[in-house]
Amino acid sequence: MIDKNRVLSVRELNLAAKQLIEGGLPLLWVRGEISNFVCAASGHWYFSLKDEQAQVRCVMFRHKSQYLDWQPRNGAQVEVLALATLYEARGDFQLTLEQMRPAGLGALYEAFEKLKRKLEAEGLFAESRKRALPYFPAQVGIVTSPQAAALRDVLTTLARRMPGLPVVLYPTPVQGEGAAQKIAQAIYLANERKECEVLIVCRGGGSIEDLWAFNEEVVARAIAASRIPVVSGVGHETDFTIADFVADLRAATPTAAAQAASPNRQELSQNLQQLEQRMARAVMRQLERAMQQLDYLQRRLVHPAQRAQQQMQHLGQLQQRLQSALVHAVDNQQWRWQALRQRLRAARPDLLQLGKREADLGRRMQDAMQRTLERYDHRLAAAGQHLQHLDPSQVLARGYSMVRDECGAIVTDSATLQANAHLGITFAQGWARVDVKEKG
Repeated sequence: MIDKNRVLSVRELNLAAKQLIEGGLPLLWVRGEISNFVCAASGHWYFSLKDEQAQVRCVMFRHKSQYLDWQPRNGAQVEVLALATLYEARGDFQLTLEQMRPAGLGALYEAFEKLKRKLEAEGLFAESRKRALPYFPAQVGIVTSPQAAALRDVLTTLARRMPGLPVVLYPTPVQGEGAAQKIAQAIYLANERKECEVLIVCRGGGSIEDLWAFNEEVVARAIAASRIPVVSGVGHETDFTIADFVADLRAATPTAAAQAASPNRQELSQNLQQLEQRMARAVMRQLERAMQQLDYLQRRLVHPAQRAQQQMQHLGQLQQRLQSALVHAVDNQQWRWQALRQRLRAARPDLLQLGKREADLGRRMQDAMQRTLERYDHRLAAAGQHLQHLDPSQVLARGYSMVRDECGAIVTDSATLQANAHLGITFAQGWARVDVKEKG
């Protein structure tokens, strides 16, 4: 409490008012029209929020405004989440903004989230219930407005990708009052007529109000109940509707929806050419294997006469082998008989034969001894001749002599001799002793 008798400074007054305002007013939503909008060099936004009877100053700092994906402008109706405060320096009452959105969108977003949670809890968004699109649909259905630019985009894309693909249009308004019920009726009609194998539900981009028909529960229920696979192509890539979550496939744009629902003729043609080439190669490989098998069987195929001749040759070979076996058996038997005869003779020696053998062995021994003596004589004579070549006396006989010192060692170099040394000289006939008088 402030003492009423106390004199306050302006700053103290503004501070007290600020504390009173911030303590008494919570964070709250306020609706109004933007005026005097200024974007400062710092990135902060300053403007006034007004209605028919009043206005209030507002500020939204850069760290908050940078998250908005749209640019405010003068005259725009907005809803702001703000904290009421007092700017002490000037004593201005103002709102410090936390969030800002176009007026009226809050209820729509709330309804969107509520329906999304409800349908998600029922399992309408589950991937397990999503169906695959037919690869080559016989006919494509389109649920949209005949005046929509999205229809032209879809038809152009279908004509480019697969010319001649039949298309059935189920016309319906795509925005405005009652559009949701008519969109659902068009989906039900397509299922009743059973003309198409895939259904495109589409429209071009717009505001959330323009796309709201595709956020209605009746449209979501119709898509979920459809026996025909549904492709949702509503708005731009950043736009999401309840129809996108329920559909079997969500496409970013109507053109993308047409691409997803139709095959590509060029790709099919290329695939067909590749399959044709693969089939041709497979047929050629099969033909080559068949030709190789035919050659192999042809080599194995033999004329009956040639077959008979081969059998006759085989019989001849068997006959030769039989005869050889008989001859070999007879020879073996004869060898056995001879072995037995020798064993019998060994058991009953023949004295006359043994005498002859003894005499023969005696002669053979004398001959061997004579040859051994002759061989030793030859070796002895050769050794004698070799010794004669090595005999020093033979060298002395040719005029050479041997000189020995007093110790009997042979002298080969005069440098080893001393003056007056006594030497012995051996000649071929005799020897002599000499004294060294001179050497060179």
